[in-house]
Amino acid sequence: MEQVILGLETVKEYYGKTLKSNKDLLTNACCTTDSMSKYLVDILKEVHEEVKDKFYGCGSPIPFDLEGKTILDLGSGSGRDCFILSKLVGGAGKVIGIDMTEEQIEIANKHVNYHTEKFGYKKTNVQFLNGFMEDLKSLGIQDASVDIVVSNCVINLSPDKEKVFSEIFRVLKPGGELYFSDVFSSRRLPEILKNDPILLGECLGGALYTEDFRRLLYNVGCKDFRVMTNSKINLQNRELEEKVGLIEFNSITVRAFKLDLEDRCEDFGQAVRYLGTIKNSENAFVLDDHHTFEKGKIVSVCGNTTMMLEETRYNEHFEILGDKSIHYGLFDCAPASPTVTSSNVSVCC
Repeated sequence: MEQVILGLETVKEYYGKTLKSNKDLLTNACCTTDSMSKYLVDILKEVHEEVKDKFYGCGSPIPFDLEGKTILDLGSGSGRDCFILSKLVGGAGKVIGIDMTEEQIEIANKHVNYHTEKFGYKKTNVQFLNGFMEDLKSLGIQDASVDIVVSNCVINLSPDKEKVFSEIFRVLKPGGELYFSDVFSSRRLPEILKNDPILLGECLGGALYTEDFRRLLYNVGCKDFRVMTNSKINLQNRELEEKVGLIEFNSITVRAFKLDLEDRCEDFGQAVRYLGTIKNSENAFVLDDHHTFEKGKIVSVCGNTTMMLEETRYNEHFEILGDKSIHYGLFDCAPASPTVTSSNVSVCC
């Protein structure tokens, strides 16, 4: 427990006092962002400059179809993603940002009224809470109360990641979605690197070995998750490169659902047709790095993929063909050409 507290205090010090803006980062690990869609770029232009200046994310973990939903952002920092989500959920939706760093929470709260007025809301739909993602219950986040959990390059900073994921799946509603970007490593880091305050603050010391991540999610009941994007991180810092040696780091965006999925892709002869009704994704919907559903095209899918589309908020946007009355064995759901490096982080498919 003492080691956990020490790790949390190190991170709070780094993000609360050491860093003054994202320009102070020593590597690009916390800023290796996926390219944003135009509709997100347009919203980002409306976000206050100070909020953007204090942003330390490593991806763009913002899924589609968010209007009216309740979203929880773990490690919300200065609130950049929360304010983007605020625009997307609309006046009937709600966004909750959790961060353990008082200085970051102060920046976010400072600009709540600015964004409420900017987006034309009569009252704010964003709330920022100072606390720990390992203990959401103490912050009043109830069981099965959240539609979507997002996080942007923050879970790696937690010294108790299994507790974080346990909490995530506790607060998600049945069929709810976890959509997050983070830093992963090609092998387990030795303790000396895990405890290095600079590597920890730069999102490297706490990076999860991809296979341990797979095992961790399985342990908390998530038997199938999907990789959205995967890009190698070039540290661009000779001193830190020498420290980590041959360990490779990747920024990966992952999607998972609170569903009773199987640990393999099984074939039930099912297929789906995308209706083209998701805003800003009308021509095609990307489920993961090897499932792109073109509008109107019938596509054969495994049982798990069917559940991800049929038993979640995406249901109204798909026509589901077939059922699970007949089993045909394993379904070949592997990528035609792997988009994940030798550190294959996908459990199935």
